[in-house]
Amino acid sequence: MAIDTWGVDYVLLDKKDNILGKTYSYRDRRTEKMEKKLSEYITVYELYKKTGIQKQIFNTIYQLLESKYENPEMFEKAETFLMLPDYFNFLLTGIKKSEYTNATSTQLVNASEKQWDFELIGKLEFNRKIFLPLEKPGTVIGNFTEEISKRIGYNCKVIMTTSHDTASAIISVPETDIVDSVYISSGTWSLMGIELETPDCSKKSMELNFTNEGGYGYRFRFLKNITGLWLIQCVRNEIEKKFSFSELSKMAEKNQDFPSRINVDDIRFMAPESMIKEIRSFCAETGQKIPEEIGEIAAVIYHSISDRYDKIKKEIEDITGKKYNKIHIIGGGSNAEFLNRLTAIKTGNTVYAGPIEATATGNLLVRMIKNGEFENLEKAKKSVYESFEVKKFEPDVL
Repeated sequence: MAIDTWGVDYVLLDKKDNILGKTYSYRDRRTEKMEKKLSEYITVYELYKKTGIQKQIFNTIYQLLESKYENPEMFEKAETFLMLPDYFNFLLTGIKKSEYTNATSTQLVNASEKQWDFELIGKLEFNRKIFLPLEKPGTVIGNFTEEISKRIGYNCKVIMTTSHDTASAIISVPETDIVDSVYISSGTWSLMGIELETPDCSKKSMELNFTNEGGYGYRFRFLKNITGLWLIQCVRNEIEKKFSFSELSKMAEKNQDFPSRINVDDIRFMAPESMIKEIRSFCAETGQKIPEEIGEIAAVIYHSISDRYDKIKKEIEDITGKKYNKIHIIGGGSNAEFLNRLTAIKTGNTVYAGPIEATATGNLLVRMIKNGEFENLEKAKKSVYESFEVKKFEPDVL
């Protein structure tokens, strides 16, 4: 078995391996004042040159800095730092190890060296001893502890996968030469980018806020985080799940001519008390028509996300000097047919949608390669295309 989770979030353990303090979600607002604090230690560009990671106020570097200043006594007691999947692996096996791909989301890993940047960690006055050496996906951690085995009635080998869920998802892109296509890992977040063999830590990439997250085989996921289907998820929850996602997509399509748009990456949409009110307020403040019906709100969301996709694709082409004519959409969002068609039309690209369960598929492929069931990553990717339905959307008019 192998575990992946979202990035950024972590636990601190004391000398008895108990969790210190609270374990926070990255959507918690405790880090909002930490941007200025971080600038006292290092400039934005110096940090980007080292790590290649885009500035996001919820990155682990800001979370740890907040703990250092707001809870110094607890911070001093820390003996081990573990990202969440590493902590779950520890609970199952009793063995503490740190996996590379998820660690890169901390903004504390040196992009070139592919290990913790201890010069940076020292500059921030974090205790370097809490950070374990980074190990690559496919590393065997160990078997279940005796206690776990006894409780569930069997034993099992636990292996490190690409424990950042997006890193797992990208493995399942059904394209053997992924460097020639753009991908979108579409879910709560939309992660849009390409794969690079070496990180791009240039000033231009920093200014456009692209990130170089670690991937399988030490490839780099050169991408940008976009607020994705989180917007429609929040709306659906507010209306007490009266409509399915499929129904909301069809309602958006019926209201496809509704003219208003939002900036999906505005911080106001990160964790609002009411997403519906926030969307309406944004439209009112920007002099646009205010969406009243749920179908109109859904149309605003889908159009705004696809507009963002088009803008970021152009940025990728500007940075790389290459033209891309196909986009692979994977993950739960690949099921949103209206959004897929909008993406094809606005980018002028053919869109390939699927597999839906991209992260679970990528997680599995790491273990299958480790077990010798696939000779290499290219053959594993080929099997994805042959095993799952992949829908094709041409850039026609609606």
